[in-house]
Amino acid sequence: MKMNTFTRELIAILGPEGVLSRPEDLMLYEYDGLSTLETPEAVVFPTSTEHVIQIVRLASARRVPIIPRGAGTGLSGGAVVTSGGIVVSLARMKKIVEIDLENQRARVQPGVVNTDLTLAVADAGYYYAPDPSSQKACTIGGNVAENSGGPHTLAYGVTTNHVLGLEAVLPDGEVIRTGGKCWDLPGYDLTGLMVGSEGTLGIVTEITVRLMRTPEAVETLLAVYDRVIDATKTVAAITAQGITPAALEMMDGFTLRAVEQATHAGYPMDSAAVLLIEVEGMREAVKEQAEQIEAVCAKNQVRSVRHAKTSDERALLWKGRKNAFGALGRISPNYYVQDGVIPRTKLPEMLEFIEEVARKYDFQIGNIFHAGDGNLHPLLMYDARDLDQSRRVVKAAQEIMARCAELGGSITGEHGVGVEKNELMPLVFSQDDLEFQRQIKNVMNPTGSFNPGKVLPSGKMCGELRVQVSAGG
Repeated sequence: MKMNTFTRELIAILGPEGVLSRPEDLMLYEYDGLSTLETPEAVVFPTSTEHVIQIVRLASARRVPIIPRGAGTGLSGGAVVTSGGIVVSLARMKKIVEIDLENQRARVQPGVVNTDLTLAVADAGYYYAPDPSSQKACTIGGNVAENSGGPHTLAYGVTTNHVLGLEAVLPDGEVIRTGGKCWDLPGYDLTGLMVGSEGTLGIVTEITVRLMRTPEAVETLLAVYDRVIDATKTVAAITAQGITPAALEMMDGFTLRAVEQATHAGYPMDSAAVLLIEVEGMREAVKEQAEQIEAVCAKNQVRSVRHAKTSDERALLWKGRKNAFGALGRISPNYYVQDGVIPRTKLPEMLEFIEEVARKYDFQIGNIFHAGDGNLHPLLMYDARDLDQSRRVVKAAQEIMARCAELGGSITGEHGVGVEKNELMPLVFSQDDLEFQRQIKNVMNPTGSFNPGKVLPSGKMCGELRVQVSAGG
């Protein structure tokens, strides 16, 4: 099958403006936020479900793999090409189909940018809760594929907790609809099955999500520590008190200094760690919780607790947190960001282990993470131009992930598995578990044409994976 013939067939479906085939255009789709692998044979831009159906049927007839893609901000290689094929970019499917405020629901196409949905309903007093750090760029379809989280996961959960229904195209071109506007429809939870499947089971073309009321009051606190261990103990102590903040984030001294130099958010340059804590809800309850949290911090040797006095000050503190990855990118040629999960009580032990790995492999590692739910994001500073460093950084990252699993955690909390961690899946799943997942995939995607080489182990370590400077988290 000649690719130029196939390209002409794609153009017949989408028009010339809907297909990229020139080498200089295709190069832009070789990578995502983590990795670089192969160049796609073409990139197509459907604007409707009918377009997706026609593309899938044509690719199926020609036995061409399909790699679904959102904004390309993913951090596990989920949107890169591994064995030829075409990239189906859903970025132009960006309509907000319906806003149903009476039922606190919305229906959107997958290319809608995360923040744009909140902006569309903010004046009416609503918002969309999942908030990845890349929310100004990432799409809701990509969030669904990866089951993305964010700083406010602790109180509100990840993407799957806010998705009620889906429309998706299967590898044979069939359209399925799962769930709807109601909670807990009878039967198997096919919506839950699709969320987090990383484009291996179907291409999502419409998403029904829940909207939430904007809270009456919000209190944002910055707790400053002279020792990292005191900050980690505070995290466990807050939850032990029965307090569930909306967000509970942590940065170590190395990271916060880089952030402060880049964003001037007001983080103290001489501290060992900070906690960014947010509570929200009814005004009286928020005030009481903030006082309780400050008392817990005091019992754990906090140096000071600062309350954001204005919405601008609050926004600046969050700007620092959400731009932290970019801030570190200013001081290192490259960095490799990880996404492990551990029980909160294991934070001191895990951070000590990360320091040991840093010494062993001779890397500077910055730590920034969703401390409240134990979702770690160690960032390993390295130079990708140095082949030895590139090899060592992958080994160091794998040791960190293995330790997360040993402590009863997971190898990913929100970035997905993709090609980065598929060979690490046996760390958290038995062979029976993995075989069951393969059987599910084979039912939905029997030819393996959707996003091949992702999620499930292939038996080959990802030596070809080229990690690069990342953005998001």
